[in-house]
Amino acid sequence: MSRPPLAREKVLDAFEAILNDEGERAATMDATARAAGVSKGGLLYHFGSKEALEAGLLERLTGLVAEDVAAMTAAPEGPIAYFLNTSVNSNDPIDRAILATSRLAQGGNTAAGEALRDIRDQWADALRTHTKDATALDLVMLVSDGLYFNNALSGGSIPGPVPRGAALAALVDLVERSTRP
Repeated sequence: MSRPPLAREKVLDAFEAILNDEGERAATMDATARAAGVSKGGLLYHFGSKEALEAGLLERLTGLVAEDVAAMTAAPEGPIAYFLNTSVNSNDPIDRAILATSRLAQGGNTAAGEALRDIRDQWADALRTHTKDATALDLVMLVSDGLYFNNALSGGSIPGPVPRGAALAALVDLVERSTRP
């Protein structure tokens, strides 16, 4: 698969950054073109409308999540430990795309809300066979949410990935032990 044109990626990066830093209302086509350092015509060449730009961001997110799920399922430490250890916002590409998509969803973008629900479903599907039951899966998902939001509320002071503290190690052990025969 060929790489997208650099200008297209710069536009998506700029759109994502504006969404994350200033919110959905500030993420206009003009502001995005300025931030990307391209003309409005250059932006329109790659994205003919704001809806197309939003769809481009969701497409980016879909690819990043597919890569994350593949890494999760192949992780030597196991999918649960991988998932929990990477549940801290470390401002990497997937975190920035999730946050930008959240901003779109908060602004009423239905496709963005659906994309966020789909991400959660994909992660849950990857973890399901490694948990005893739905309650154990819910526990893993809720702890992940807690790690993510605790990091966000603490201003990102927790270095990522999360240190394997006693509580996290105990949780991973508990959930993984409950799936063994």
